[in-house]
Amino acid sequence: MESFWGTLKNELVHHQHYRTLVQAIQEITEYIKIFYNRQRKQARLGYLSPAVFTQRYYENLFAA
Repeated sequence: MESFWGTLKNELVHHQHYRTLVQAIQEITEYIKIFYNRQRKQARLGYLSPAVFTQRYYENLFAA
């Protein structure tokens, strides 16, 4: 969990200036939903992003 917060701070928070708390919450939530959860490579998925892993899974499923 600590690596998650470190990544969030390094990749998003430290590079932004938020005008309001609402803006900060919205942008951080969007980052987590779209980028962190779907695009970051995961060791448990063979260092593929969840999006690529899912795409390859379905490609292999329908190719068989």
